[in-house]
Amino acid sequence: MPYRARVSSTLYRGGVVHSPADPFAEALLVEDGTVAWLGADDTADGFAARADEVVDLDGAIVTPGFVDAHVHVLETGMALESVDLSTARSLDEALGAVRRAADARAGDDVLLGFGWDETGWPEGRGPTRDELDAAARGRQVYLARADIHSAVVSTSLAEGLGLSRLPGWSADGRVERDAHHAAREAARSMDPARRTRLYRLALEHAAARGIVSVHENSAPFIDTRQGLVELLELTRDPAGGLPHLVAYRGEACETVDDAREVLAAVPGLTGLGGDLNVDGSIGSRTAALRAPYVDAPGDGVLHLTAERIANHITSASRAGVQAGFHVIGDRAMDEVLIGLRAAIDVEGPAAIARTGVRLEHAEMVDAPTLAALVLLGVRLSVQPAFDAAWGGPDGMYAARLGRARAAALNPLADLAGAGIPLAFGSDAPVTPLDPWAGVRAAVEHHASEQRLSARAAFRAATRGGWRLAGMDHIGELRVGAPAHLAIWRAEHLAVQAPDGRLSAWSPDAQAGTPLLPLLGANEVPPRCLRTVRDGVVLFDSLA
Repeated sequence: MPYRARVSSTLYRGGVVHSPADPFAEALLVEDGTVAWLGADDTADGFAARADEVVDLDGAIVTPGFVDAHVHVLETGMALESVDLSTARSLDEALGAVRRAADARAGDDVLLGFGWDETGWPEGRGPTRDELDAAARGRQVYLARADIHSAVVSTSLAEGLGLSRLPGWSADGRVERDAHHAAREAARSMDPARRTRLYRLALEHAAARGIVSVHENSAPFIDTRQGLVELLELTRDPAGGLPHLVAYRGEACETVDDAREVLAAVPGLTGLGGDLNVDGSIGSRTAALRAPYVDAPGDGVLHLTAERIANHITSASRAGVQAGFHVIGDRAMDEVLIGLRAAIDVEGPAAIARTGVRLEHAEMVDAPTLAALVLLGVRLSVQPAFDAAWGGPDGMYAARLGRARAAALNPLADLAGAGIPLAFGSDAPVTPLDPWAGVRAAVEHHASEQRLSARAAFRAATRGGWRLAGMDHIGELRVGAPAHLAIWRAEHLAVQAPDGRLSAWSPDAQAGTPLLPLLGANEVPPRCLRTVRDGVVLFDSLA
C-alpha cells in the first residue's frame, strides 16, 4: 500500500523488538519520529492511552530498517519496467523474451533488457546483434549484461549512435567501455515525467522490502547531475513517503575547483565517488587483474591511474567531502592504494582521515591489501549477493579466474575481523533489492571461513550504511534514536549461538542477543509488513 503520513505517536506491541538496548523488548513507542520507549508488553498499557495509533504486532518482529549502500535508482526503475532476463536459462529463452516484448510493445523507443548472464547458459555465450535484429524485427535494442559493464545492442541502435567508431565495440554487437557508455546513455534518454516516475517506482520498491535508506551511486552514463538533484529533493523530507537517500557522484576531479564545481551543481552530496570506476567487472572481463583471465585473453581494463586517483582524493579532501571509487580487480586495488598513499603524502594522514575514503565492491583483497586498507582507514561497501550469485567452485568467478583465485573473492570475515567499517548493498539492478538475501549470503558464504555471524551481517546491512555515510548515531532501535524501522512476519525466529550460527528460538531460550528471523534454504523469507522512516509509514500491508 502507499505510504501514510506520520502520526504523532504509535505504540507497537505484542511482538519482538530487535534492540541491543533491550534484547527482550516486546513493545516500542514512536513519538514525533523518534523512539520514545521500548520494553516488555505488560508495561505498555500506560502508553496505549496516549498513543494516536496502537498496532498489535501479533508476534511480528520489529527491526531497524535496512540501508542498501549501493543502488542505481534510475536503472533499477528502468529494469523493473524492462525485459527481465535474469531468469533466462538459455540464449534461446532470452531471445524469446525479447521477441515477445517487441511484439507486445508498440513505438520506436529503445527496447530495454537487463540481467542476462551467459555463464549459466548451455550455449555459453550471449546474444549477437544479428540475433537481436531477428528477434526484435529490426527495432533498436539494448540488453545489459547482469553486471551492467557490457551489453549487446541491435544493428539499428549501433548504427544510429555510430558505436562502431568507439573503443569497446565488437562486430557481433557486444559493447563495453566508450561504446557501452554511449549505448547506455541513449538507453536512458527519456522525458522528465518518465524519469520521475521511474525514480518513484524504484524507491517504492525499496520501501516495500524494508529499506529506509539507499546510497545512490550516480555517475555520467548512469544518470545526470540534474537527475541526482531531483532525487535528493524527492527524498529530502520523510513526509514525501520515500526512503532517505545518500548521494554520491562519480566524477573524477583533478583540482579542488573541479570538486567544488560538482558540489555546487549537486548540493547535498555526501561524497565524490561511488561508481567512479577504476576498473570494470569480472563477468564482463573488464576488472583489472594482476594475472590474466583463464577463459579468455586479457587482464581487464584500468580506467584510472594512481596519479588520477591521488588527484581525486586530494581534491575531494580539500573540498571537505568523502572520496570514493569502484574497484574490483587486484591490479585496480593496487593502483588505488598507490594513489591513496600519494594523497596522504601530499595532504597528511589527518586531512585524508577527516573526510575519508570509501571503496565499492573490493572483491579481491589479499593479506597485504587487507593490512593496507586497515592502516589507511578505508571504508568498504560490499555486496554479499555477488558471492551467492557467482561464487563457488562452479560459478562464474571460477570460470573467469580459476577455482583457486575465485575461492579468495569477497573475504567478508577477514574484512570484518580486521575492523574495517563495512556496509552491504545490492548494486541494484545488478542484484535485486533484497536485504535479507544479502544477510543470508554473508552468513552462508561459499567459503566457510569467510562467513559472518548473523548479527555482524545484519549490522552491516542496517547500521553499517549509516556509518559509512558519517551518521554513526543511527541504525539501532534505542530510546532517542530516529524511528527508522521495519516490521516483518517471519515463520521462525532465531537466537545466535556462541559459534555464530543461528538456531531456532523458543520462549524458554535465554537469548543474550536480539532475535532475528531464521534464514535458510528451507525457511520462508521474512515478509515486510510495514516500513517506517522518521515515524512516517512508507509502506504498509498491516491494514
